[in-house]
Amino acid sequence: MENTYIKFGKEAMPVLAVCYDFDKTLTPDDMQAQGYIQSVGYNVEDFWRESNALARENDMDQNLAYMHKMVQEAEGNLVLKRETLGEYGANVKLFPGVNEWFERIRRYGLEKGVIVEHYIISSGLKEMIEGTEMAKNGAFKKIYASSFWYNERGVAKWPAQVVNYTNKTQFLFRIQKGVLDVNDPRVNDFFPAEEIRVPFRNMVYIGDSDTDIPCMKLVSSYGGHSIGVYDAQTKNKAKVYKMMRDRRIRYFAPADYSEGTELDSLVKAIIDRTATNEKLESIYYSCKKETEQNG
Repeated sequence: MENTYIKFGKEAMPVLAVCYDFDKTLTPDDMQAQGYIQSVGYNVEDFWRESNALARENDMDQNLAYMHKMVQEAEGNLVLKRETLGEYGANVKLFPGVNEWFERIRRYGLEKGVIVEHYIISSGLKEMIEGTEMAKNGAFKKIYASSFWYNERGVAKWPAQVVNYTNKTQFLFRIQKGVLDVNDPRVNDFFPAEEIRVPFRNMVYIGDSDTDIPCMKLVSSYGGHSIGVYDAQTKNKAKVYKMMRDRRIRYFAPADYSEGTELDSLVKAIIDRTATNEKLESIYYSCKKETEQNG
């Protein structure tokens, strides 16, 4: 049976897509290191060392390696089900202000005539992200992340989707064209500029490290906004300084999502700029259309 995919069209107002990495962007640590790894009898450093060694010794994708190790180490310790992963996700610690951030920024956008949509693009686990309070409250238009395939008893057996730092960029093109399903082949179709749902200039990518660089570079190259964040408690800015020097990001700020912070003010300024830019784009396309009709 042929699949029917939904294509999201242009809206009456301009759309601003704010895209986020998850680990160390919305939360201070890797999600797997906040309960799961400990529950299978590992300390965090040993788990990642063995997982990375498995990848290195077998020419294996690092994300496939950690997912394999999660399944392997669950045997005899716990039943690795979707609900179990969701419970771990519910206990993930978030940076200050994260839970209130998404709706507040969405409301601010509407006040300015801009539809703000939030997207996750993460190498972490979709099931854990779906277990967070913000995801349950409908914060995200779409979550792109690694996920498992489950057998008839609901037990995780095999990767269903794997997101790594290079294939993250495909999801930006899906958002751009409004073809959000991961299997929708129309992501490769040509769309005229006036039919693009979310131009790259109306994208924001927020991340913390080298794994975000392909997305940051793509967004910045086409007039969008890339933001590096760092932990406000450690105040370690080494990664954002490097990304700034290498022209991967345009801005950086502490990962504090509370109202009135640097990040809050920065994203609101981007929304303000988007509202103005899109008015000019509307005038441009109106003039262009009239010229073509009467030229």
